[in-house]
Amino acid sequence: MKLIAQGAEAKLYKDRDLLIKYRAPKEYRIQEIDGRLRKSRTRREARILQKLAGLDFPSPRLVEFNDERIVMSYIDGKNLSSVLEKTDFHSISRELGRKIRILHDNHIIHGDLTTSNFILKDQVYVIDFGLSFFSLKVEDKAVDLHLLRQALEAKHSSIWKPCCAYVLKAYDDGAVEKRLAVVERRGRYKSRS
Repeated sequence: MKLIAQGAEAKLYKDRDLLIKYRAPKEYRIQEIDGRLRKSRTRREARILQKLAGLDFPSPRLVEFNDERIVMSYIDGKNLSSVLEKTDFHSISRELGRKIRILHDNHIIHGDLTTSNFILKDQVYVIDFGLSFFSLKVEDKAVDLHLLRQALEAKHSSIWKPCCAYVLKAYDDGAVEKRLAVVERRGRYKSRS
């Protein structure tokens, strides 16, 4: 097993064609609270991966899980954050919009839509559902898209505007786009205060 990444919440290990996500105990938290948090977050992520498998959605496939560890398939491709400008970003942006719409139509909010959480292989795969949750709220969908817009602007400044336009055109949901405008106005107002 080889450690390939470490985030704030988990360590990722690769073992042949499997990815193991381990949520280690946090010593700074009260032990009982830490255990409940790790268990609930791990189980929620596993439920989301199970639902995505049932939809045949391009994402890692759940193999097994317990209260602090998820074993899933490893997707061997290129991280979109490192190749977006070098590819046909118009068609990839449209693909992102369609896939995000599928997530939202199934009440899944990703919670961390950055180009680092997409893998380009034979198609675009969505990864890292560690911050994901289920929601019917238009607000949550709009915030998800707003986070993607912020990530595109920060990481892909030369192409972020057309990328966002193509994502929204393919996403094609007037109610969510209307709410997105409200979310963005709120964000601009906060940054000026």
